Amino acid sequence: MDVDLRDLELLEALDRGATLTAAAQQLYLSQPALSQRLIRLEERLGTPLFERRGRRLVANRAGRRMVQAAHSTLAELRAATHDVRRTGQGRAAPVRLTSQCAGTYQWLPPVLRAFRARMPGVEVLIEHLPDTEVIPALLRGDLDLALVTKLDAGMTQLRLHHLFDDELVAVVAEDHAWAARALVRGADFADAHLVLVDAYDPRRVPAVALPIPPGAHPGRLTTAPVTTDLIIESVVTGDAVTVMPLWTVAPYLTGHGVAAVPIDGPNQRRTWYCATRHSEQSEAVDAFAEVLVETLTRTGPEAHTPPRVLQAHGGNAS
Repeated sequence: MDVDLRDLELLEALDRGATLTAAAQQLYLSQPALSQRLIRLEERLGTPLFERRGRRLVANRAGRRMVQAAHSTLAELRAATHDVRRTGQGRAAPVRLTSQCAGTYQWLPPVLRAFRARMPGVEVLIEHLPDTEVIPALLRGDLDLALVTKLDAGMTQLRLHHLFDDELVAVVAEDHAWAARALVRGADFADAHLVLVDAYDPRRVPAVALPIPPGAHPGRLTTAPVTTDLIIESVVTGDAVTVMPLWTVAPYLTGHGVAAVPIDGPNQRRTWYCATRHSEQSEAVDAFAEVLVETLTRTGPEAHTPPRVLQAHGGNAS
């Protein structure tokens, strides 16, 4: 075979770092040694894999195909190694999962109860990752399963099971001027103090688009590494507004002094998926995915949404 494990690690490192220097640091090699390894790989394959653009290396068509193979192969090897080590220690491998936009996991308890009834003794580990790292972590084998909603090029390499659709809504205090409105529009945010989790910090690279209609510019934006509870509290005790998925804020709409208001715009609707790798998974991962799909497809956000909110959103939240 013309490609070995070290070649796959080289391709993965170049895809992550985009420069020989960054890839060399990741693999604990000198830059000249890494450059020679890449040259030898391209010679064995009979074609260049990357194009130089300044200091950056950009994969060409052949390179993208090899990078895709490197990611999937290494992910499967890491996952298999992890499982075998756990088996050798006499323990079942845990199910490792996360969720994008993970301000709350109110959906998790019924899923865990159903899963433990089916597979008692298997541990479930919740990982906390930035939204942009969820798909790469799945492809690397650092995760087994994720709830995802944000489009990513890497999602084409994953198995996606549709869960439900929901929408992003404005969340305000019950005495806020928006609370009595049927909906708010992008222009309304011009005078608003918008509070969001720090994933939306515009100084981050790459920047994440704000969860408001395109062209809307908030009068003031505050981002902080806070939980859903703290954001809700900042909304209730001040004149700030926030934007959250309806199914995330639904548990707070009774007895917490907040209201959810629809936002006008086609981009406020989102689809949620259960994402796993295409490669064969452990029995526990398959079972957890089945339970998750069964539970959330059956209930979706409606199970957590008071009737008065469903009526305000056209009688159906999903």
